[in-house]
Amino acid sequence: QYQLVESGGGLVQPGESLRLSCAASELALDLYAIGWFRQAPGKEREGVSCISSSGGSTNYADSVKGRFTISKDNAKNTAYLQMISLKAEDTGVYYCAATFGSDFCSPVDYWGQGTQVTVSS
Repeated sequence: QYQLVESGGGLVQPGESLRLSCAASELALDLYAIGWFRQAPGKEREGVSCISSSGGSTNYADSVKGRFTISKDNAKNTAYLQMISLKAEDTGVYYCAATFGSDFCSPVDYWGQGTQVTVSS
């Protein structure tokens, strides 16, 4: 059973940090580009960041550039999203997603179940 499992979400105050993890089962992440997406209440899901299958290329939404860092450890079959200087507008459910054999994070082949991030004072 292919599976992506996110963890690391939680409730933090503005300015604080979180690191999200995305652990893959039955998927070799060195063959997949990994994307992080988020969905805020009442809004559509949006792309946050993407890392290529090799890990050599990354990109970020303008709203998170300089604050979020995507990475993956193919040996651990896990991807990460380090988030610093969190803002209230970063609140939402964060999903990781895998795209086979690509430098891009679309179209998505597999989705995780999501982890809630809430930034509030």
